[in-house]
Amino acid sequence: MAATLAALTLTTVGLTALAAPGAHAADGGAAGDTVAKLPIASYSALVVDSVHERVYVTDDRRDRSAGEVLVYNFDGQKVGSLPTGTAPSGMALSADSSTLYVSQSSGILVFDTRTQTRTGFTFTAYDVGCPRDVAFAGGKEWHTEIPYYSDCDARQSWLYGTSGTQPVNTGWNGAGRLRLTSGPEAPDRLVVAQARSTAEPNPFLTTFDASGDTLVRGPERRFADSDGQGALDVKDVAQSADGKRIAVADASYGTRLLDAADLSDAATAYQPLPEGATASAVSFGGDGKYLARGAAATGSTPDLLVQPADPADGTVPLEFAFDGVLDGDRVAPRGLGWSKDGSRLFAVTTNTYGNEYWLHVIQPPAAQYDSRFTGSLSTTPGQPVVGEPVGIRGRLELDGTAPAEPVRVSAVRHDANGDRKLAPVEVDPDGSFTVLDVPSLVGDATYTVSFTGDVTHRPAEDIALTVAVAKAPTTITLTAPAEATKSGGVEITGKLTGQGRALPSGITVAVERTDRKGTGALTSAAVAADGTFRINDLPGATGEVTYTVSYAGDALHTDSTASATVRVRR
Repeated sequence: MAATLAALTLTTVGLTALAAPGAHAADGGAAGDTVAKLPIASYSALVVDSVHERVYVTDDRRDRSAGEVLVYNFDGQKVGSLPTGTAPSGMALSADSSTLYVSQSSGILVFDTRTQTRTGFTFTAYDVGCPRDVAFAGGKEWHTEIPYYSDCDARQSWLYGTSGTQPVNTGWNGAGRLRLTSGPEAPDRLVVAQARSTAEPNPFLTTFDASGDTLVRGPERRFADSDGQGALDVKDVAQSADGKRIAVADASYGTRLLDAADLSDAATAYQPLPEGATASAVSFGGDGKYLARGAAATGSTPDLLVQPADPADGTVPLEFAFDGVLDGDRVAPRGLGWSKDGSRLFAVTTNTYGNEYWLHVIQPPAAQYDSRFTGSLSTTPGQPVVGEPVGIRGRLELDGTAPAEPVRVSAVRHDANGDRKLAPVEVDPDGSFTVLDVPSLVGDATYTVSFTGDVTHRPAEDIALTVAVAKAPTTITLTAPAEATKSGGVEITGKLTGQGRALPSGITVAVERTDRKGTGALTSAAVAADGTFRINDLPGATGEVTYTVSYAGDALHTDSTASATVRVRR
């Protein structure tokens, strides 16, 4: 099989991939997507510190063991960690980026972002197991409290402020988890979004003025209609650079754009996310130019769109699709953040199961180009058989600039057993590729090939090919004497061989003898593990005697027959 796979790789027929010079990166930098695997099995928060060029990441473990905040630089390299007494969850950065607030079960840790050392601790009302959200608005730290150890998404959540190192209950509360959002865009505004749960089928979104000693609530909005349809399912909230708009990643709706003054729908909305994509994250660039929208999608459907922040700007968004063991499969909820100058976008992606995570450092290019599969897919060999290597061959064309990194396509095989992802393969410089597989079932198999794009190319529309996978062939070879005698008998040796998977053990071949008296069945011959068998017979007549040996086949192998003729004398 290894030799066949190598031969398939070497004999790939290539067509042309179009590549013309052209694109350059935004702000003069080099376009790219640096990916770092995060050593966490859950995820909670991402904070970008542009002053010190640091990215902070926490997970969402609900246990009381010691933890850490992961610290990365703007090149995607881990440069340290901030130890925490118990598992951390929420984070918030002060307006001047000098202080990082990190929540854990027993309180709020305070870190100096310049020295990366802990400088303080704020007590909380409860020592709990449920994660807390943290925000910084009005020059103060705010956090949520769920005074329980379990069922965190359905319990009552309270909003607390601080006075010195002590918690102050604001009196505001809501069922389920409350998501806090703040930032330098509107330094005195605290946005609170209620998570959807069985405890609250019609969640609210509201804002608070945090400039004074007491929180003053601003507009509030719930989104369900009189029939209960259209309720908010918030995954992320972001404020525009000028503070006049609030964008909401709503898993039920898409990307909502609201006027911050009254939370009404903005006069012009963003275009819908691609079909099949569910909103998971949203973030405005610090320079006010761009908006990033994250989603959960499959295949080549984009998981990330980067576009002008002005919804009236019809510029085609930059599209990114994540689909693989090296990139993740989707953007995690609340998994986007920009550098202040808009030159870098940081994205946390996760796999389908939500137990692996990656950090992407994306430098968006000035433009993205189209890609496409041309012609149709074909197979090598032309008739795939079960258990034997098959190559799925095709051609990919890329417009615009040639990518700096190798281009890869991925494929999924769908058969009666469901879907199976195949190993991604590199596309040759001439645009040709061969995806390798070993079919495991007889019957129809559909191969869907995807190019999920790169930093300079949009994803291509998937291409598919359905093939009929046949049984693997078998052959019988016989070695018989030319002549024999009735008294001495006839001995014939043979071998049964099959392609694909190994033939089952304990099988037999049927034997028939044909002479001048007619045709009759003889005792079946047992096939050894190496495929050999032996037939011994005392002929009943002289003259030409023909022995026919046949194998009936099995679920994965065809039947086969072979004959040998012996001249029998007295």
